[in-house]
Amino acid sequence: MNLNKMMDQGIAQIMTTAGRFYLNNAKGRAFLMGLLPELAKSTARRKQQEKAGLHVPPFLIASIASQCNLHCAGCYARAGGSCGTSSGKRDMDAGQWGHIFDQAARLGVAFILLAGGEPFLRRDILDLAGAYPNVIFPIFTNGTMLNQETIEFLDSHRNLIPILSIEGNAKETDDRRGAGTHAQIEMTMGALKKRNILFGAAITVTRQNLPLVTSNDFLEVLEDKGCGVTLYVEYVPAEEGTEDLVLMQTQIKQLQALCLELRKSFRRMVILSFPGDEEEMGGCLASGRGFFHINPTGDAEPCPFSPHAKQNLASDSVEAVLRSQYFADLRELAERVGHHGGCTLFEEKEQVEKLWA
Repeated sequence: MNLNKMMDQGIAQIMTTAGRFYLNNAKGRAFLMGLLPELAKSTARRKQQEKAGLHVPPFLIASIASQCNLHCAGCYARAGGSCGTSSGKRDMDAGQWGHIFDQAARLGVAFILLAGGEPFLRRDILDLAGAYPNVIFPIFTNGTMLNQETIEFLDSHRNLIPILSIEGNAKETDDRRGAGTHAQIEMTMGALKKRNILFGAAITVTRQNLPLVTSNDFLEVLEDKGCGVTLYVEYVPAEEGTEDLVLMQTQIKQLQALCLELRKSFRRMVILSFPGDEEEMGGCLASGRGFFHINPTGDAEPCPFSPHAKQNLASDSVEAVLRSQYFADLRELAERVGHHGGCTLFEEKEQVEKLWA
């Protein structure tokens, strides 16, 4: 089975699960009924581009904010320099991001994941994203900035799906993100559930919290709070001295097996693992194979965990980046070394930097 077909099936499974989540919610069902034909059009556009010799991934990752109101331990965005530091470059404005959204939608990109920093610090860009009902924008947020007006905005723009970052229960989350953070996230979850708004949880998985966050009890509590998406992200040691948190190879395999079982038990919840699910897709999905990353200043990076860019979206087009020799070389590198669990490009950092130099 080829990659395009596998990814299209994955998107279909996500939408089927979302349909179960919105089964008894009229506003949610109406949103899905309008979205499904648009996703079909996006699939058709990607197929047309493939026939013309251009592979268009269904996903993009866009870090729209270089600032954050929290200072979480081991943050890859801060370690990579795209958050909280001054690179000498200016963050792109809403108009520039709108131009990227236009290009991506025309090419057939169906999902644009918004990250940061903290995306809700860039409400101007979120307002813009809400105007693209044919694209789904999962928003990876720390969950502390969603006030009542923001909740109402999300209720009116169901294509924007907040994904709240947690590490487990209160102790695990507050230890990494700061005292009181978990309580704020709980309040946000309650407000979203009251409006029947689909939201998710992004959980950074380490050796310490793996048993907790993959337990049925933990998922049952999340589901009861209204969570419809659980994304497990394997910890990447972006910060020196945190290597002991990285999952061992046996634990990576364990996480993949647990996800398969959890999907059978929680059929109203989308359960994904990154980069673990890449193995099912034939290896690393970065560098335009399944997605690429755009940092706040517009640099086109192969992956958030591999912040090495040769082009910038303030001046180059999305298509030019996808056609670049640099990304082609990175895809060839990833295919050559194979996928053995973990983040391929992060583990092959020296080889990546040689191609980037």
